[in-house]
Amino acid sequence: MPNPPVQPFADRSRQLRLAAGMIAAALLALAYPAIAQTPPTQAPAAKTAPAPAPPTKAAPAQATPSAPAAPQAAPAAPAATQAAPTLPPKAAAEAAPQAVPGFWDPRRRPDRPDLSRLTVIRFLTETDYPPFNFTGPDGNPAGFNVDLARALCDEIKVTCTIQMRRFETLIDALATNRGDAIIASMAVTPQLRAKVDFTDPYYRAPARFVSRRDNAMPEIRPEYLEGKKVGVIAGTSHEAYLKAMFTDAEIHSYPDNDTLRAALRRGEVDFIFGDAISLAFWINGTDSAECCAFAGGPFVESRYFGEGVGIAVRKGNDLLRQSLNWALFRIWEKGRFTDLWLRYFSVSPF
Repeated sequence: MPNPPVQPFADRSRQLRLAAGMIAAALLALAYPAIAQTPPTQAPAAKTAPAPAPPTKAAPAQATPSAPAAPQAAPAAPAATQAAPTLPPKAAAEAAPQAVPGFWDPRRRPDRPDLSRLTVIRFLTETDYPPFNFTGPDGNPAGFNVDLARALCDEIKVTCTIQMRRFETLIDALATNRGDAIIASMAVTPQLRAKVDFTDPYYRAPARFVSRRDNAMPEIRPEYLEGKKVGVIAGTSHEAYLKAMFTDAEIHSYPDNDTLRAALRRGEVDFIFGDAISLAFWINGTDSAECCAFAGGPFVESRYFGEGVGIAVRKGNDLLRQSLNWALFRIWEKGRFTDLWLRYFSVSPF
């Protein structure tokens, strides 16, 4: 994550700041004349579903992990800026602008498989999980997952069908050859890996903090929340993460989303922490009354928030899995994934 912004000294004149900047730039140019600048790679991020879901959907996990993992909030600072501030960044009216997530490394381009061996892909998806899967006004399948499946079919240049089924029947339908691939916000877990193979993740399930708009900050670290009241849903992986990593915060647990968000609106807590997808829809919806905004960036520790969401195929179907991986990369590389993401998520959860 980016380092906290350095605040300018209030008593410095504009002329002195400009002069200092010019001197610093000249010194850097002399010291490092041969350093080539390379564009940063988009960091993977994650994603969760906006409504309660069966255990294998991309939804907040309920089990507490057996061992804590390192927090994702604060990457090490470069040597030139190693002295981290002891106080949080100044609160802003809004958190930093949200970016469309990128889940693919441009340096790891997948090989193009023999697509001529594919004649049809029968996608299976869920019946009612908006905005990812739902029945459109014309009675046909619709949603983010459905449109992504259609984009994959277009990239591979193969005929595809999309069949909607109840979520709990999808694995059995795949195993009995009633479909070839499941694209239904299915979270990758060790238990499911024993039954099916998965493509690379096409989104993940991040966690994020939300505060009132007048208290939002661009970055959050454990030391920034010392003594702050943080709300979270009891029994979730989000609560487990807070207790393991934000030990100096005052944690308040609530039974459900409604009471959690109401507590933030009333000012009972300074922040709430939870599933970023559902929080994004709440922030952008009427229920929030425009009270609140994301604070800091996403937390994607896989031990707490999952490995991500992939497309499931039958065990050993490497041709289809590799073809879908190739097509997913191509869609992202061409910008089509970004266009699709922005169509469904006006407030990015990342």
